[in-house]
Amino acid sequence: MILNDFTKALSQMTDPRFRNVLLKGVGLTFGLLFVVFAVVSTVAGWLTPDSVTLPLIGEITWADNLVSWASLILMFGLSIFLMVPVASAFTSLFLDDVAQAVEDQHYPALPPVRAPSLGESLRDGLNFLGILIAANIAALVLYVLFIPIAAFIFWGLNGFLLGREYFQLVAMRRLGRAGAKQAFRDNLLTIWMAGGLMAVPLSFPLVNLVIPILGVATFTHLFHRLNARG
Repeated sequence: MILNDFTKALSQMTDPRFRNVLLKGVGLTFGLLFVVFAVVSTVAGWLTPDSVTLPLIGEITWADNLVSWASLILMFGLSIFLMVPVASAFTSLFLDDVAQAVEDQHYPALPPVRAPSLGESLRDGLNFLGILIAANIAALVLYVLFIPIAAFIFWGLNGFLLGREYFQLVAMRRLGRAGAKQAFRDNLLTIWMAGGLMAVPLSFPLVNLVIPILGVATFTHLFHRLNARG
């Protein structure tokens, strides 16, 4: 049944609202990285004198250009590592649109829900991102100690975290925050297994950018299936 939920979510990936959420997340990420680079480059230019006199070499008039190029290379390298988590954080701001798109297509008889405010989405998104990063940093010790099964530790840990986050995000729309937490506890094993299915593609660059969207779509189906079962 989990694979059926996943297949239905995958079949809707061409939905324009799914695409808009992905484009918003990636677009805001590139915008933020560009602003950060511009600020770093400008500050580096202010702090670097136009010329520097070095012993045995003499006066160097291209120090500011060297610093500018160095900051460009540094920011490019950092952006490779920051792209996915930052894009995921931005994408999480619009995941309610994904759940609504799934419900509109597959569960049209449901009553409308109150969409979370931008502040609520931002708070929950940053909280989840912080937990995700902190948990994976702490798990580095386990990765080193148990190298042969490091991938399974990664999938198990992130499967739990992703399952908890995406299921509660969907469930809160219908049950409220307290009801969503109780529903998570009642269906922990099923949700963890579904989260593990979402965690495996995290190992593949670029593919992991669509995981928040695919994950929420999958858990929307899973929530309504479990909720209908009582």
